[in-house]
Amino acid sequence: MVATTSNSTSIAKAARPMAKFPPQVEMILSAIETGEYSRQERRGVCRDPYRTEASLRLFSDAPGTPPWQIYTRDANEKGLGFITAHRLPLGYGGVLELEAPDGNVLSIPCTLLRCREAAPGWFEGSLYFNRIQPALGPAEGEEDSARA
Repeated sequence: MVATTSNSTSIAKAARPMAKFPPQVEMILSAIETGEYSRQERRGVCRDPYRTEASLRLFSDAPGTPPWQIYTRDANEKGLGFITAHRLPLGYGGVLELEAPDGNVLSIPCTLLRCREAAPGWFEGSLYFNRIQPALGPAEGEEDSARA
């Protein structure tokens, strides 16, 4: 169940506008992004801003349990950052469903790496994809030193 797409689209240059989130979600994302400018980037591959609603089904969820709703903040071909109103269990695997920049819906096997409280009742987290997702990476020929 690996996401595939015929053309690779840069998230930063995606034609469709960023998703419109509820005001509380926008406020939390804004606060997180503002606080990040004082920290040094530690990732080997930077992430591009990418906001969309997504759903996450964990393999440990009971049958019939609705998926967890998350709001993405940034992504690359290896993983993404998000916020959610749910404390999610670290290290658990599942399947993420989200709309790619080209409009295709992707189903991506993933593993939850981090989920910590960012504001009362809201959690900031990240997950990594079990396989590289070209649809969320840079467009062909767009590699630069910041991404290498």
